[in-house]
Amino acid sequence: MISDSPAPVSGTARIGPFFLTEGIHNLRDYGGYAVPGAGRVRTGLLLRSGQHMEASEADLALIDALDIRTIVDLRGTSERTGFPCRRHANFAAQVIAYDGETSNSPPHEGGGGRIVMTPEKARERMLAVYTRMPVNPAMIWVFREYFRALDENEGGSLVHCFAGKDRTGIAASLLLHVLGVHHDDIIAEFLLTNEAPTRAILERQSLPRMEAHYGAIEPEALHNLMGVLPEYLDTYIAKVTQDHGSLDANLATTLGVDGPRKERLRAKLVA
Repeated sequence: MISDSPAPVSGTARIGPFFLTEGIHNLRDYGGYAVPGAGRVRTGLLLRSGQHMEASEADLALIDALDIRTIVDLRGTSERTGFPCRRHANFAAQVIAYDGETSNSPPHEGGGGRIVMTPEKARERMLAVYTRMPVNPAMIWVFREYFRALDENEGGSLVHCFAGKDRTGIAASLLLHVLGVHHDDIIAEFLLTNEAPTRAILERQSLPRMEAHYGAIEPEALHNLMGVLPEYLDTYIAKVTQDHGSLDANLATTLGVDGPRKERLRAKLVA
């Protein structure tokens, strides 16, 4: 059964788990979900979003107020160079990022050449992204660092990529699985991206490049590129299961989440 949405935190403008921002897409708390034994994933410690290149002064003040100590930037070098994140004057968080490329131009960012982007073609492009992600050495490295940082660092963390939905969605889903959240709740959290009140920000940042490659894009195709479908996450899990036998086996042998680390993460992040 799907648990209640994370409760709002006083003093910040929110709609459910979403923070209301002016230049950051999909900034939300992915804590609050139930785990076995009547516990819940802590809120206020686990944040996710898109990139921060257009963060307003109010957005930067919000990030500063959230007291984030660790940022895991899932973007590659060219994305970070082309779309540098703005920082608050008091910014002092550790930033973890891969030295190289983490993606070969995701379709929702305007890559792949000029074609007629039908809904089915958009779906196929995104499924290919989720099929490649589990075997991408760069993503394996950065996911390992994400779990290491969550284990070793204190305070709040924020994980983000460009749109804050695919690479970031997998990172959040993997952690919730490790913490014992029911799969239905993990799917529900993954799909919350489609309800983000900041879709206009992502369209402003991505749509011109996408249309330069694909021409005009019909609404259903645009949803498949800019939103998420349950089968995207299912595709990632199916590939991992095919290659490693189970998601837990992949976490233990490839992403560094062995039994002791899993217990430490649960002790730290579940209340």
